[in-house]
This record gives sequence, C-alpha cells and structure tokens, in this order.
Amino acid sequence: MPRGRFIALEGGEGTGKSTQLRLLADALRARGIGVVATREPGGTPGAEAIRALLLDPAGEGWGPRAEALLFAAARADHVARLIRPALERGDWVLTDRYIDSTRAYQGGGNGLDDADLMTLHRIGSEGLLPDRTVLLTLDPEVVAQRLALRDGGVSDRIGGRDAAYHARVAAAFRRFAMADPGRFALVDAAGTPDAVHARVLAAIDA
Repeated sequence: MPRGRFIALEGGEGTGKSTQLRLLADALRARGIGVVATREPGGTPGAEAIRALLLDPAGEGWGPRAEALLFAAARADHVARLIRPALERGDWVLTDRYIDSTRAYQGGGNGLDDADLMTLHRIGSEGLLPDRTVLLTLDPEVVAQRLALRDGGVSDRIGGRDAAYHARVAAAFRRFAMADPGRFALVDAAGTPDAVHARVLAAIDA
C-alpha cells in the first residue's frame, strides 16, 4: 500500500488552523482519502498529558529549555504511536502544529538555537517532516480581533505571552518558509473560512 501524506497546518495564534484542518479533513474524506486529524502538543494519551503540563503549569511554569524538551517528548510519542502507523497504512495525517511551531515559539520566541531544536527532533522523532506545511498568515490587528472574540481575554500560558513575543514567532515562521519553499506553502488567512479553505486546497493540490 502506498504511504500516506503528512500535512501540517502552522501559524500564530488566531490564524484559523483548527477550522482549516477540519475543512481540509472533510474535503479529503469526500475524495475517498483516509484521514487522521490530530494536533500538537497532543494526539496520543501521553502527549495529551504533556500538553496539560505545558499549557496550564503549576507555579512559575517551565523555563525555555524544559519547555522545548517537553514538546520534543510529546512529539516523539505522537510520531511513534499515531503519525507513522497512520502513514504506513496509507492514511493522510493532518496535524494542527508540528515541529515548526517548536522552532518558531521556543526558538524564535524564546531564543533557543534552531539547530539544537532540530537535533531534539532527530533524536525523538527520527527527523520526520511533513510532505507539505501550510503556513497561515494574517495581519496582527486582525489576529488581535479574532483572539478577543475567541478567548474573551483568557488564553493559555503560551498564547497569552506579549505582542513582542508573538511578533518574533511570526517572523520565525516566515524565515522558515522562505528557506524551504519546497515544503512550505504560504496561505493568506484573511477572509471567510470557505475562502481560506479554497486557498489551502489549492496549496495541497499543487
């Protein structure tokens, strides 16, 4: 059986990744394609437990290095127990965030070295990369409006970091996309969900 395809949806807070993943999964299933939709951190019981530790920690929370190690551990379990088995049986795997979020948030946002983060990924997940990474981009002012509607002023620990942090994250995502145009597809996330979905589908079909 042919190997399935691995698609990651990436981008900052409020760009609509979860909505677009659901719409893409529905569209692929309508074509008769087997789809596994998942998220990071999470996707397996072990990784979901780590997600809770990361996004709602007790006390002062985690330092940047501990945070990166926890993300790597969650991803290792996710890849071994869900992503690779699904790809091997021919399903397409769609994930809301993957390694490039770690590179953007813990690297671009927190200042950790990208090579170190990729070494952790090589050790934990054998360096598995998506076949296509769809990077959703959106004007920061529109993001702020969406987040105000979505969260009502209450965000998780990482999403609630300041604007300067999220600007560094967005800049890092763009650097990665410019450096690897064969894997990344930039998609404008402005407009209605259906309009953005059409752009995502075009990026996947390409």
